[in-house]
Amino acid sequence: MKKIILVIVLLAGLTQLMLPAPAHAQATTAHTLILYDNPANDPYSKLGLMYSIMLRNLLGHFNTTVDLVPVQNYTSGLIGSHDATFYIGDYYNNPLPTAFMNDVMSATKTVVWFKYNLWQIAWNSAYTFNQTFGFSFLGLAGLNATPSSSNPNPGFYDTVTYKNMPMVKYYAYNASNGVVSADPDVGLTQVLDSTKAQSLVTITNSQSKATAPYIMRSGKFWYFADMPFSYIGPADRYLVICDVLHDILQTNAPVNHRALVRLEDLDAYTTTSSMKMLTDYLNSKKIRFTMATIPVYTDPNGFYNGGVPETIHLAQATGLKSALNYAVARGGSIVMHGYTHQYDSTPNLLNAVSGSDYEFWFAVQNRPVDEDSEPWAAGRMTDGLAEFTLNGYKVVGWAAPQYQMSPLSAAAAALAFPTSFQRAVYYTATNPQLGTGAANQDFSAGQFFPYIINKDYYGERIIPENLGSIQYNICNIDPFSCIAYPWQQLITNAQYGLVVRDGFASFFFHPYWLEPELKLPAFSDFQSLVNGITGLGYTWVDGTTAK
Repeated sequence: MKKIILVIVLLAGLTQLMLPAPAHAQATTAHTLILYDNPANDPYSKLGLMYSIMLRNLLGHFNTTVDLVPVQNYTSGLIGSHDATFYIGDYYNNPLPTAFMNDVMSATKTVVWFKYNLWQIAWNSAYTFNQTFGFSFLGLAGLNATPSSSNPNPGFYDTVTYKNMPMVKYYAYNASNGVVSADPDVGLTQVLDSTKAQSLVTITNSQSKATAPYIMRSGKFWYFADMPFSYIGPADRYLVICDVLHDILQTNAPVNHRALVRLEDLDAYTTTSSMKMLTDYLNSKKIRFTMATIPVYTDPNGFYNGGVPETIHLAQATGLKSALNYAVARGGSIVMHGYTHQYDSTPNLLNAVSGSDYEFWFAVQNRPVDEDSEPWAAGRMTDGLAEFTLNGYKVVGWAAPQYQMSPLSAAAAALAFPTSFQRAVYYTATNPQLGTGAANQDFSAGQFFPYIINKDYYGERIIPENLGSIQYNICNIDPFSCIAYPWQQLITNAQYGLVVRDGFASFFFHPYWLEPELKLPAFSDFQSLVNGITGLGYTWVDGTTAK
């Protein structure tokens, strides 16, 4: 059978009236435990840790403390000493400690089990699993058949239906090498005693039309049929775990759907006309907004300046300052978007120009930059903040250039800024060695959030961006802008965001799309997007004060 590659999709960077009482998490702090597979000497050893970090981030939305422990290190009584325990079963047949299985069977606290290895209890005659929980584990289901050029998509259990929304799991087949990029395996279960067990959510095989439980619940025991952190997307079953965590943790949070908008990549060449147009429109709608601003523009190789290097500090960026002053007086707040939003004179991934390249990650080789350290990153952040302060501006938060930083840079941002407005990339090591193919290699994952994360894995408080941004394919003008992402897709993403009871509809927008020479319908599209999100029932709020 052809190899199935399990990869976490990295999501690229693809605000407002005050509300009545925002949704809050549970009043008391929940002490939670995440157990994960960590087999020795295997290229996928740290994949379980990666998924655990993603779950830990979601738990950062709630009033929780989180302990991360490899399941092989489990000791008797850990489940009982935590309010909720989550087991990340990502590694097929990873041996489970007897102490863990014994405690699961006798648990009076919440236990949540994901995907693999339930059979080690359910099919073990030493345990009365079926009688205790009222459901049985039938086995695994994967692809219906081996993909081929004549049958590239044979199908699998790929569609989770939640709150009447079909959420299709990612699938891609490369006919040239036979590689499937997907996570098709699901655990099949069956209710035996409806007084004990209930199937809460279903998953469907789109080819065979067969259905199966996606979430099975028996009292305080929850079983998820797959790994909801693999191949996540804005219309994906990942949103199910985001919402169901409220039920697992018994938050009693009310429905509260809010919307946010951020104007992106403002620099010395941002025109006052584009900013005034957007500011006036948002102000007319009484929508407050944030502005991701780059304090120092630099083009060290003169890529856009006829080969002549150019650097413009904020004090000299008179047009940008005029635009910021106009916007701040009309509901805009400044978010620092890197110091220069590029690394040095070496193109780091594109052209070394501010706004185009990575700053806190060496994207060319997918590793930290040579200077990487908390003091190095903190120094750039301090220098950027000084640019704003010297020019009389208040900065309300941070947005990482290209949504990617090293772990040490992220830790620096957590100390330097009260809030980050972004998606984020996470790693299984402080100095990650990615894609080596060796045992214990590190993993990274991009993660977006449908709601505020009060404290993520690196200590940052994150205001979500979960819709993406409008993009236009202008390859004929700019070879680095060749992706189209229409406003209608963002509306679709916002529709899916409604399944999360306190989910946001948050997006960003580049003012440069409004430049007349581009001849794009960008302003009307922006208006359509704002009106469409409003029409879905979201309430626009100020991202700087949202709770």
